[in-house]
Amino acid sequence: MNAPPSAHHLPLFQRDRTYHEVRVLMLVNAVARAYPEPGHVDGLTQLAKLDFFLRYPHLAVRALEGLEPRDPRLHLSAPDAQAVEAPMRRHRYGPWDERYYTVVGALISRRLLQRGEEGRARITLSPTVNGTGLALHAATLKPWARTASRCDAIAEAAGHLNGNQLAGLIRDSLPEVGLHDFGEEIT
Repeated sequence: MNAPPSAHHLPLFQRDRTYHEVRVLMLVNAVARAYPEPGHVDGLTQLAKLDFFLRYPHLAVRALEGLEPRDPRLHLSAPDAQAVEAPMRRHRYGPWDERYYTVVGALISRRLLQRGEEGRARITLSPTVNGTGLALHAATLKPWARTASRCDAIAEAAGHLNGNQLAGLIRDSLPEVGLHDFGEEIT
């Protein structure tokens, strides 16, 4: 399991799929724990928007009710809080990362996530028993502790919102995200 990057290794780390897999698994697990009913992430749009808030916590506090800048789980007072370890790109419906397809596919194929169809979206994602165990184990490791606590904060604040609602919050609360050209990294 890879740890989040030091500034020196950031470019290499951003291309490491394993890091993205662990982060996505932790996020899906946090949503499933925060909202046991339904206990899943409802589609890739919801996943992408929640992941956006996870990667950009300084923007999450502006868009999500219930999140305060002083919430210690967000670690906004950390020296690197404004740095984005893995930037997303602007696409037609807001922030997106092309890696979601391979990351989610890898997690499903290794039976860490399971795919369902019981939600509003075409697919739902929920952690398996092994996925839950791995996510909880990762949360106990010092390099992943900050990510785990941010996952919990984001899941509690927004895990009940669907992808369209989250996209609307981003569009309405963070208009600067929409100023980026399509395909451009969100800074």
